Amino acid sequence: MLLLSGPLPASAGATTTILVFGDSLSAAYGIPRESGWVSLLERRLSGFRVINASVSGETTAGGLTRLPQVLAAHRPHLTIIELGANDGLRGLPLQYTARNLEAMIDLAKKQGSEVLLIGMRLPPNYGPAYMLRFERLFTRVAKAKNVRLVPFLLEGMADRRERFLADGLHPDADAQPLLVDNVWRELKPMLKEKHD
Repeated sequence: MLLLSGPLPASAGATTTILVFGDSLSAAYGIPRESGWVSLLERRLSGFRVINASVSGETTAGGLTRLPQVLAAHRPHLTIIELGANDGLRGLPLQYTARNLEAMIDLAKKQGSEVLLIGMRLPPNYGPAYMLRFERLFTRVAKAKNVRLVPFLLEGMADRRERFLADGLHPDADAQPLLVDNVWRELKPMLKEKHD
């Protein structure tokens, strides 16, 4: 279901900075950058500064290495972490993925940023046991670190192959509004709390 709400204004005073720190799903891989869900989010938010520091192919290990510099450069009030899919696609040990996500959340919180974690699922060819463990790790990390969670970025479209590019992994431009709405459901309450 699409949420057809208008832009959410920032309160008077300092501009709130939102950092999106993800992989190709947030970097608008294979489509015009302005069509990606992060750009759509920025247009939905009036008076907020949105920084997209997403890198295609990024793993949680790469993100953990890169994040301190990005946090120092932008000093975000809110950090959206969308990483882990490339770990899963490479079959990396899930405990390392969880540990890296927890460390990134700690870094962001230490800098004074609230965190929204975005969960992912894997294609069925990775086997049901690994798939289930991968999906559950995001819930475990969010609970352990007391942060909000978008359970699945691709909710509502993952089984609709026509919504993907030819690689079958990356959503096309027409699917991006669904992604931003999935994020918006958890993000909007965080923004309202900041400006109430």
